[in-house]
Amino acid sequence: MDIASTNGRSYPLSSGAAILLVDDDPAVSRAMEIAFGMAGHRLDHAAGPEDAFSCLARRRYDAILLDLNFGAGRSNGAEGLACLERIMAEDPAACVVVITAHSGIRIAVAAMQAGARDFAMKPWRNAELIAKVEAAIARTGAQALAAASAMAGDDVPARLLGESPTMQALRELIGRVGPTSAGVTVTGRSGAGRQLTAMAIHAASRNAASLPVRVDLRDPEAWRLLDGASGTVILRHPDRLDDVAQSRLLDRLSADLRCIATADAIGTLSPALRRRIATVEVAVPSLAERGEDSVLLARHFATQAAERFGRPPVHLTAAAETAIRTSIWPDEVRGLALGIERGVLLAPNGLIDAAALALPAATQAPLSLQSDASFDLNETERAVIEAALRENRHNVTRAAAALGLSRGALYRRMERYGL
Repeated sequence: MDIASTNGRSYPLSSGAAILLVDDDPAVSRAMEIAFGMAGHRLDHAAGPEDAFSCLARRRYDAILLDLNFGAGRSNGAEGLACLERIMAEDPAACVVVITAHSGIRIAVAAMQAGARDFAMKPWRNAELIAKVEAAIARTGAQALAAASAMAGDDVPARLLGESPTMQALRELIGRVGPTSAGVTVTGRSGAGRQLTAMAIHAASRNAASLPVRVDLRDPEAWRLLDGASGTVILRHPDRLDDVAQSRLLDRLSADLRCIATADAIGTLSPALRRRIATVEVAVPSLAERGEDSVLLARHFATQAAERFGRPPVHLTAAAETAIRTSIWPDEVRGLALGIERGVLLAPNGLIDAAALALPAATQAPLSLQSDASFDLNETERAVIEAALRENRHNVTRAAAALGLSRGALYRRMERYGL
């Protein structure tokens, strides 16, 4: 997930465009899929903003058809406009055509001001809507051609998923520092998404149309990539260099080179190097600081893994989601992704239960026979067991299997917690 999205690739529409429809009505999505398919295009469907951001993090689209209202009785377009704002912030070249009710002219105007390429009113004629989308793609194509050419061979956008306050603050900070020429160092725990964040900063910069030069400073051979480098350079592990190596690095960085670094911390950087590459520190929050984002990410990874391994769509059980929410993942987001991939491969009947996740030791500990578990761990165990029982309609045999326990072990725990 290390490069920026360039929705709106400029290639002949006769070869077919990739289009994402964001609409909560399954009947509309089926009808649109048929109509656009007959016109030679591929249409994917997202039921709402969360699904849309997951789709956009997995692949690029030439156009996005965005309904501005989700759910019955909603007509102010607030959800759709918020979704549009985030799409455009992460990819100013995105080709978005919004869909609104006939009475929604004011909302459509607001969407155009926010960056939408065009709008369509309900009800629409399929031929006219398809023509609008094709025209919007054609207009956007020239603008995005350079970026698409520069990023050929890469197919996953740099999008930061998550709705927690910490992730919203991170995206806002990227929006402020990304377009500048300031040196930025991304810090945080390994596996939390430092490289993805660095690429998101690059995607927001004036150098976004060209690939950055990536240099792992632990590899002496990689330093030669700095010779004659231009645009943006992403430096890995400058904090692991000694004082002499840091001084040499500073001498190798040309004045017009935009520097984005990833590091555990900036405390070991010399003052001179810190001024050059860490004018701003961007701290990536740990998964534990992101709250409900862990479940959102797990759903995204499950969909991504099912596509990669050629499996049918899978779903997380309530017990699995509770376990994910209450676990401490030692390898952060990367560890969660690995656990979900394992779950997808082992999931029976398209359901991932807690037993299939290979949960980290911090979660597994209370499921053992240890008697010295802390109060917090006991509360975690109780929540997971309750979720498993609900998921399996209080069938103890099935709940025990979902938790990876014997029936006797589950009964003992149920007695302990008065369940």
